[in-house]
Amino acid sequence: MYDFANISIRWLRFFIDVYETQNFSVVARREGISASQVSRVIHQLEDAIGQQLFYRNTRAVMPTESGHLFVRYARTVTGSLEDARRELDERTREPSGVIRMNAPVFFGQRHIAPWLPALAERYPRLNLDLTLTDDYIDPHKDAADVIFRIGELTDSSFHARIFGQQFYHLAASPAYVQKHGAPEGPADLARHQCLVYRGSSGPNRWLARQPGGAWVHYPVTPRLSSNNAETLLIAALGGMGIVLFPDWLIGERLQRGELVALLPEIETSIKTEPQSIAAIYPHTRHPPLNVRAAIDYFVEAFGTPLYWQSDAGKNRA
Repeated sequence: MYDFANISIRWLRFFIDVYETQNFSVVARREGISASQVSRVIHQLEDAIGQQLFYRNTRAVMPTESGHLFVRYARTVTGSLEDARRELDERTREPSGVIRMNAPVFFGQRHIAPWLPALAERYPRLNLDLTLTDDYIDPHKDAADVIFRIGELTDSSFHARIFGQQFYHLAASPAYVQKHGAPEGPADLARHQCLVYRGSSGPNRWLARQPGGAWVHYPVTPRLSSNNAETLLIAALGGMGIVLFPDWLIGERLQRGELVALLPEIETSIKTEPQSIAAIYPHTRHPPLNVRAAIDYFVEAFGTPLYWQSDAGKNRA
């Protein structure tokens, strides 16, 4: 009959050490006890589970099949206890030292940098290092603890904390709409003055669909194209033309009436895949306290729904 209730964590740790060293004497020296005491603990554990865990002879201590099976569970139990101990210990401490963060340039300028003073005030012992770049950052190779990323999340080799989804809006200034009118449908964009972002792979494609329908590419001839989103935004605010931009870039302009949302009944984008706004970090069993504190802070700061999303963005799925 099994007696799992009386198995102690100390027994499991002794068992794991013997399993890894295959030697009672080595474990005994580490613990400052006799080899016979280690052997007695293993016997007690074997009696409790009703299985022989090791073959013993004068030259070696070899795990049995039951030993190979049981070590997985022993490691899980002791590992979980160590995680609990570490997490509880960290609750009595505060984040400190350097945390290295990376974000896309315009998103970082608008939605990361403005929140850093409050983050620094909350954690006075935390030193912040923020790099803004639109280059791809590999969390396993590059010097970054937290990477703010916008796009499709497909790599399972890192953890991701999703803040929300990025939505796109067609928009123009009230002056442009008054002078040129609003497009009656996405095909009508071809006759309008369009301001198009040009990335490293070329100009963005303008896509549209009815809710739940298939994405359709609507080619436009740019009145202005630029690799600088700020330039295009300034031009749009000045009445030069229509932009297709994410809500985090123009949401506040829409809320203040500086830009007008066009064709709000249709969905627009530059890619067919859903675009998530997330914080990613290397795949570790127990994320560092600094990483958890920074990500939790931005979850709170961004809110649900994300604070920059217009009513049109909030209602999209």
